Amino acid sequence: MRRPETTTRRLRVGVLFGGESPEHEVSLQSAKNVIEAIDRDRYDVVLIGIDHRGRWRLTDESGFLRNASDPRRIRLPAGATPLAVACGRDPEIVPLAPGDPLPPLDVVFPVLHGPMGEDGAVQGLLRLAHLPFVGPGVLGSAVCMDKDVAKRLLRDAGIPVAPFLTVSDREEAPAWTEVVEALGTPVFVKPANMGSSVGVSRVDTERNYERALDEAFSFDTKILLERTIRGREIEISVLGNRTPEASIPGEIAPRHDFYSYEAKYLDEAGADLLIPADLDPDTASRAQDLAIRAFRALCCEGMSRVDLFLTTEDCGEVPAGELIVNEINTIPGFTRISMYPKLWAASGVSYPELIDRLIRLAIERGERERRLAWAIALATDDTE
Repeated sequence: MRRPETTTRRLRVGVLFGGESPEHEVSLQSAKNVIEAIDRDRYDVVLIGIDHRGRWRLTDESGFLRNASDPRRIRLPAGATPLAVACGRDPEIVPLAPGDPLPPLDVVFPVLHGPMGEDGAVQGLLRLAHLPFVGPGVLGSAVCMDKDVAKRLLRDAGIPVAPFLTVSDREEAPAWTEVVEALGTPVFVKPANMGSSVGVSRVDTERNYERALDEAFSFDTKILLERTIRGREIEISVLGNRTPEASIPGEIAPRHDFYSYEAKYLDEAGADLLIPADLDPDTASRAQDLAIRAFRALCCEGMSRVDLFLTTEDCGEVPAGELIVNEINTIPGFTRISMYPKLWAASGVSYPELIDRLIRLAIERGERERRLAWAIALATDDTE
């Protein structure tokens, strides 16, 4: 195994975007912003798009997206060079066409959202390839993606979450009367492993409930039924590995029934983004502390956006004025209207500086993992 080398050359960053999930187009928008903001004096950028069928493609920066300015029609280009990843301690990314392997990457920046990108799958591949990558590792990515597992871990850590029920079989879903008795009305019906509000419905009648179940189960094999929390939607960006920092809080004020996929990514007037949130100092501090506690409880590193509710009225056993965790996004949006970079900008960290810090955090963790791998290799006499 080769020891890590130090160098003063520009680092080669592989930006990985697209993916197989329903959030493919969101990923393309996020990647466009990251690529435009990255410091070219410090980094050489390699663009790797993943199409809807999961194929990795080497794309040219001069035309790596079609319809780039239209979030409803944005697409990967046709005909880009297909790639394969050869894992191991000396990984290669190899074109599936005549030609040499790509020059080695120093770090990968996954700008992927949803299943097969944000859920630990790609993170596991990158770990097998011994490639440092931005964002939480395999475990943090997997548990944060699964809303059921994440809520149970948060609850066990003493962090408040909205009351919920989990359903793993459409035929065994509780009757509407049972749901109302347990959670009140209206109720949110959500796929357990999906982001960006894909497949989420807010329901208050039995007829809509049955439709919402069908919708949610079309995206996942496990769904959540969750009590509606009447309150303000507070978001905090977290950055760091072992000593994470929290941004100032922001607030989402949706103009739709809730902060839907359309409001997040397609309708620039779909919500007001209030930065900073109008909170008293004590509440703001409590929100930041809770965000960092949740980040640590779910084994996150690098980055995450923590979404909270500040209740404005009693909701069953949840009293007014309580801060509760809604969910954690391990690869938050980086689009023009996304809160993660906006909150850091308002906290004094510019977009290019944010990208630089995320890359440095990835390399820091990668060095830690390399040292461990080196020690294990020596202990087992593995000198290959």
